Amino acid sequence: MGASALMATANMRELAPGYTAEVDTLEDHRWDQILQEFDDANIYQTWPYGAVTYGRRNTRHLVLRKDGNIAAMALARIAKVPLINVGIAYVRWGPLWRRSGSEADPETFRQAIRALRNEFVCRQGLAMRLFPVLFNDDSPCFLNIFREEGFSSLSTEIHARTILMDLAPSLKDLCAGMEGHWRRNLRLAERNELTVTEGSEERLFEAFIDIYKEMVARKKFVESNDVNKFKLIQAQLPDELKMKIMLCKSGEDVCAGVVCSTIGKTAVYLFGATSNAGKKSNGAYLLQWKLIEQLKRDSFSVYNLHGINPIKNPGTYTFKKNLAGKRGKDVYYLGQFDSHPNVFCHFCLEFGDKLRRLYRRLKELAKASAGGKLWAPSAN
Repeated sequence: MGASALMATANMRELAPGYTAEVDTLEDHRWDQILQEFDDANIYQTWPYGAVTYGRRNTRHLVLRKDGNIAAMALARIAKVPLINVGIAYVRWGPLWRRSGSEADPETFRQAIRALRNEFVCRQGLAMRLFPVLFNDDSPCFLNIFREEGFSSLSTEIHARTILMDLAPSLKDLCAGMEGHWRRNLRLAERNELTVTEGSEERLFEAFIDIYKEMVARKKFVESNDVNKFKLIQAQLPDELKMKIMLCKSGEDVCAGVVCSTIGKTAVYLFGATSNAGKKSNGAYLLQWKLIEQLKRDSFSVYNLHGINPIKNPGTYTFKKNLAGKRGKDVYYLGQFDSHPNVFCHFCLEFGDKLRRLYRRLKELAKASAGGKLWAPSAN
């Protein structure tokens, strides 16, 4: 992008007639209450996620209204570099714009990202980075919207990848659609006299963390997410937004566990683990099946298996791919998109990205030399 184009991104654009935007006008309980009215609601846009992960002072909450009614919303993390007056507003898995019971209108998405850019890029002079819940098979109109609204895609980005499992078919059809080896392991698990406990209580999260730590130590993973932070988030989430925790026991011992976020219409796999003693129990297979049964009862339409990497973590990729089977769709996220107030801010953000990539690469090399590997969300 040339210097003139970069400078042009700072020009504010009026919202379409009927649309208005406001920032930090909702209290935390009201924010999470309204969030539940969106089909694309997710844990990364909840108030507790922002407060625990970024700190309350470093989050902003934008609401877009159409004719007085809330049409979209977005939680943004604010990070600033002292002294040089450079900063960034980052929106993960947002904005939310698919209202429940209404047809999704790309124009609402356009006005939402325009409002975000007006507030953070134009008014506050920050760079803006959006990571929307959009995939490579979504309508090409979204790429045009980003470009027309002053955003550019990250040219050096390796797009994240996931598997989306369609939960619309019957349980019988979902099971039949799984890969044969996966079904066989499920049948073995069902013969092992395992018991499953589910809930959202702190004690269940603590029991999960115990076996999760065992797994991390056993596999020598470098964790990409801090499971302890999610425990803190769980404590602050309202009951209706709490993560679902499922534990599989062999006798009195926990042999496997899974943590799943069940907000909106898409359930999201977050963490999974198998204990040292439970590796032969096949408990992870039983848990995933029981979770799918629960998601069906609760009318979820999609199960996002949240993160696959066939190269760095082939075992997890195979587990998830075979679980979804014929009902799974292997997709890439559309990517992340930036807008900048000026050339200097653009190059500062670009330099910061290079430093982060270098840090991650050094971390990979250090772990590889120690005989370990990078962690990705794992079901076993």
